[in-house]
Amino acid sequence: MIQQIDYFVIAPPLALAVVAGLVLLLDAFLPARPSTKTTLGAVTLAGVLISLGFVIAQTVRGGGQTFCVPPNLATDGALCSFVADGFTLVFAGLMLVAAVVVILMSMTELAGGGIPIGEWYFLLLCTLVGAVTLPASRDLIMLVVALELVSLPVFALTALKRYDGRSSEAAVKLFVVSVVSTAIMLFGVSLLYGIAGTVFLSRLAAVFSGQIPAPGTALPADQGMPAVVTVGVVLVVAGFAFKVAAVPFHSWAADVYQGAPLPVAALLSVISKATGFAGLILILVTALAGQAATWTPIIAIISALTMTVGNLLALRQRSAVRLLAWSSVAQSGYILAPLAIAAPGAIGASTAYLVIYAAMNLGAFTVVMLVSRTAPRNELDDYRGLVHRSRAAGIALAFCLVCLAGLPPGLAGLFAKVFVFREIVEGGTGWLALVMAVNTVIGLYYYAVWTARLFTPEAGRAPVLHRPSPAIWPAMGVAVAAAILFSIAPQLVLDMTALSTR
Repeated sequence: MIQQIDYFVIAPPLALAVVAGLVLLLDAFLPARPSTKTTLGAVTLAGVLISLGFVIAQTVRGGGQTFCVPPNLATDGALCSFVADGFTLVFAGLMLVAAVVVILMSMTELAGGGIPIGEWYFLLLCTLVGAVTLPASRDLIMLVVALELVSLPVFALTALKRYDGRSSEAAVKLFVVSVVSTAIMLFGVSLLYGIAGTVFLSRLAAVFSGQIPAPGTALPADQGMPAVVTVGVVLVVAGFAFKVAAVPFHSWAADVYQGAPLPVAALLSVISKATGFAGLILILVTALAGQAATWTPIIAIISALTMTVGNLLALRQRSAVRLLAWSSVAQSGYILAPLAIAAPGAIGASTAYLVIYAAMNLGAFTVVMLVSRTAPRNELDDYRGLVHRSRAAGIALAFCLVCLAGLPPGLAGLFAKVFVFREIVEGGTGWLALVMAVNTVIGLYYYAVWTARLFTPEAGRAPVLHRPSPAIWPAMGVAVAAAILFSIAPQLVLDMTALSTR
């Protein structure tokens, strides 16, 4: 069997992989000079922008597919492992734009020394290869491999800050949790494969919806599935719940975010989370749509618990990073909510919320990183009077926090919540909409308290922050500009995410 490879379709992850190898070579052969840091960062950033250019070109061309079973062997239509459709391109574009911000943050982190630069950028690019590949994966094997390609380099990135006990502890916790989640998910995947006899998501959908009989069973297609299918569905959902830090698989988030370098925490909160949601949507909506009666109540309960626990724990935090970590857990609950109704617009609502959340959260992390240069403990009290010490940073953080709360003038967050709220109300899950409304009010408190600190002057503070690496300002600018754009023109997000549902 010979498969034809369309290199243009796989160009985004391929470009990232090539640049990752180039970074290692440059790190090995370039002299150890301060300019080498800038060179490696510029090459990494250029690789991400080239990959983003290929994503835009594929959007114009209309996508494509490759790694397909030859027509003479595909009995029920094309079976392809890599598909660049609207869903793929939206998620790939989101992750690559977020990667630009993370790389600019990395330049600031690496300027302090103590972290091997070549290894950092290489591992970061390897993570992005998996992040761009996963939304295009249309079989279980590629889906699992891409998800692990996202996870494994992050372990090393978390621990790459040498002689830092917190980073090492965070890496061990992340490793243990990820290994357990992967084992659970693989068990579920093996059960689904054992029943359906195929790894392709489209054929799994046909089997589990009863369109074709399950191989190896005596049941006709119209008499339902064996009970073991329910077990497989639950295990797969549990495995992805670990990846997106959903309750009850959330306990690792705050410790890992606080112990990891801030660019890695930002990566976990946006890129890794978006990858987990992309995989979860592909499994539930593409492969297991016929089993929606099994997984929709599970997703609804997990969503309600996640937003509630995340918000309640965020109320108690005094550390800025830990507050953002629990806030990120709560946001996962909001993103999960539309998936609980299995409606045609659920993917669009979840994706729209994820896109807006990425801009708001990355903007907050850039300012937190700026403050961390002069306040190593990075507690909320360190932000008191920030607007008076650095007007641009203070106003940027205030706007991002207001967006996360869903209050004017940060209308992006308000629109994101309206998208989700409208979808779940129309889907008939009124109780979940009520839980979301209550949690939105809870979230207002801790975002408002943090924002108020920014404008409260404090005697004895230095008038300005220490001068950071220049790269942090464009990172902040990209994230905040996106949040402002989404607040002014939310229709852009709707148009973009509508592409993902087709």
